[in-house]
Amino acid sequence: MSKPVKFAHVVYQTRRYEEMIAWYETVFGATVVHRDPALAFLTYDDEHHRFAFANLSVLNPDGGDHRAEVGVNHVAYTYASAGDLLSNYERLKAEGILPYWPIHHGPTLSMYYADPDGNRMELQVDACAVEAANAYMRSEAFAANPIGVVYDPDNLLGRWKAGASEDELLAMPAGPPSAIPAAHGF
Repeated sequence: MSKPVKFAHVVYQTRRYEEMIAWYETVFGATVVHRDPALAFLTYDDEHHRFAFANLSVLNPDGGDHRAEVGVNHVAYTYASAGDLLSNYERLKAEGILPYWPIHHGPTLSMYYADPDGNRMELQVDACAVEAANAYMRSEAFAANPIGVVYDPDNLLGRWKAGASEDELLAMPAGPPSAIPAAHGF
């Protein structure tokens, strides 16, 4: 059975965007990798980001959606390879557990799951080295699409079983920018 090899990051939803960023910079010595009015990504080590902040004052200004309350949005765990991530997808699918959002973020190939209480988990594999991920997160391409592109996990699983290389599996697919799923988003 494939298991995660490390903790990756946590994403917080906040209405105190500036204060949260400043606090994590101070407490963890974190630096901002990408920041726009809605999203910020910070790191304190060799991971492309350890924290992300979703600014609810921009993403959900009226506050009418109960899912848009402050707190943890999701926790992410990294697998060693695309094959391990896909093997785990196949195992979970056989148990009737499906991701609600398979997405390629650019730096990561990810599948988001919700546990029975609705807590969200991102299972991911790094799609590139940290230096390349940091460069991408500082690029105009990332600024234009900081969310990523949805993909079909069954198609990717089929390609893996047919012998596609790790580089082929991790390549960012073509497609329009994704929206965050309404049932699980900000």
